[in-house]
Amino acid sequence: MAKLTIDDLKRIKKEHEGDLGSADVKHLLVCGGTGCHATGSIAVIHALRDEIAKQGLSEKFRVVETGCNGFCAMGPILVVHPDGIFYQKLTAEDIPGMIKEHFIDGKPIEKLMYKDPATKKRIPLQNDIPFFANQMPRALRNKGMIDPEKIDDYIARDGYQGAHKALKEMSAAGIIEQMKISGLRGRGGAGFPTGMKWDFASKSPGTVKYVLCNADEGDPGAFMDRSILEADPHAVIEGMIIAARAINASKGYIYARTEYPLAIKRLEIAIEQAKAYGLLGDDIFGTGMNFDIEIYQGAGAFVCGEETALMRSIEGRRGMPRPRPPFPAHKGLWEKPTILNNVETLANVPQIILNGGAWYAGVGTEKSKGTKVFAISGDVNNIGLVEVPMGTPLRTLIYDVGGGIPDKRKFKAVQLGGPSGGCIPEQYLDTKVDYEEIAKVGAIMGSGGVIVMDDHTCMVDMARFFMDFIQDESCGKCTPCREGTKRLLEILEKICDGRGTPEDIEVLEELSETIKEGSLCGLGQTAPNPVLSTLRYFRDEYHAHVYDKKCPAKRCAALLNFEVDPEKCTMCGACFKACPADAIIWQKKSVAVINKEKCVKCLTCFDRCKFDAIS
Repeated sequence: MAKLTIDDLKRIKKEHEGDLGSADVKHLLVCGGTGCHATGSIAVIHALRDEIAKQGLSEKFRVVETGCNGFCAMGPILVVHPDGIFYQKLTAEDIPGMIKEHFIDGKPIEKLMYKDPATKKRIPLQNDIPFFANQMPRALRNKGMIDPEKIDDYIARDGYQGAHKALKEMSAAGIIEQMKISGLRGRGGAGFPTGMKWDFASKSPGTVKYVLCNADEGDPGAFMDRSILEADPHAVIEGMIIAARAINASKGYIYARTEYPLAIKRLEIAIEQAKAYGLLGDDIFGTGMNFDIEIYQGAGAFVCGEETALMRSIEGRRGMPRPRPPFPAHKGLWEKPTILNNVETLANVPQIILNGGAWYAGVGTEKSKGTKVFAISGDVNNIGLVEVPMGTPLRTLIYDVGGGIPDKRKFKAVQLGGPSGGCIPEQYLDTKVDYEEIAKVGAIMGSGGVIVMDDHTCMVDMARFFMDFIQDESCGKCTPCREGTKRLLEILEKICDGRGTPEDIEVLEELSETIKEGSLCGLGQTAPNPVLSTLRYFRDEYHAHVYDKKCPAKRCAALLNFEVDPEKCTMCGACFKACPADAIIWQKKSVAVINKEKCVKCLTCFDRCKFDAIS
């Protein structure tokens, strides 16, 4: 087709604005992210469409499968737009009654609405739910709002207008200047200024340059990039087009892990749609600029999140980091100037160019501008994907957005920055979330994984868990990381098994510093962080394991001898019903007893008991 103009974009926007929901035609926005698919949203969508057709309501209601809504713990989710009514944890069986009571009789169903864990009150409107009310969506501005497989839905929300402005109205230097003014720093973890990185690549000599998108998200508890790609793939494509204009590149790659099939599928659809509209390929917007994007699927190696390892992988070589300098902006993919940004970084770019760098810099802190996307998981009520301004206190993130700790348990720590991050204890909950402040307390921003832990968590075992992950994912190229992380893991396992010695704690600290100083890439340099941060804040737990041969959190099975406290036991039988080994003897109105010979120390009874009767 003919190359799109700004008038074409405005026409498509006007024609399809009504498709996003109006007073006459309401949209039933059903979350279609991976999380909601897993809990049954596809069956809910089919039931909605069938029942709406059966009741003759097709002209009044349109069912839209969106990308990730963000409130993953509550799926399947349905939002009635534009009314804002929020329904959660739906099943296909709920739909006939919902259609009749709400959409025909006009009576929203309270029992299917969100229930606040603190007040126990139902909240009907999405924007009144604290999880949403305390957010500021920018990178996530389209999440749960559009059909990610329809380019017109994206254009109806100002999609590709930033790219048009960049290509038709701005010079490469002008684009880079706005990126510098915005203060956007890389959201993949390192926090390097995006505008500066683009500036280096734009000034590097050569006619062949590359734009890469890092979607190789491998941190435990992280799902930010996957959710953005599933909900808003065109935002990433548009960001890459603008980046290509800034450095004069004609080829781009999105490096996505194979374990993200839905994200890859929607990316493939989005790329084909962009090509059909002339937004990718030759002579984009009639400017003479040529740019195309290819998806490269990675096999799930965590180290390939490191930029030079990722580039080696695309080249068909083993994904292993190389020394720097030279930096990728000078010699990257196939030794050509290359910029690499992660999904969230690129999703911010179109809005920065469209609204100006100063607009973006108007939010955040002095050195950390804009917003940040986090994936909150662990021992927290509201598990999901959130976006808050930089500078938001951790307490606000965990308690106001996250809804606090379930089952009236006490907060113990939060792991920030994934396996390369650190554990932050309760006394630092008022720390502001930005690159510098988080580093001061022994963690890193990382890509945005937030794992909340309650008082049932053993911090020694948590360090062991992350070290097990890091040691397994080490590429093995450099000795400090390959051998050092293995030795750290062995010592942590020894301590958790009750065989630790006082010397082990000293070795953990000395070895951690050696690994940090001697490793080649960021994975090795930050690998000891979970060990160092837990030693810094929870050294008493290490001492309890080593000197007293006890696990204060009651998680390390080798140090536990399970018994039922008869004074605390309420004789409810919950432990008896949960035990997978039939090791609990219980009858109604009787205190439970644990058969030590059958007990496999799986901790199921301990986790299930709400009265702390398992001692």
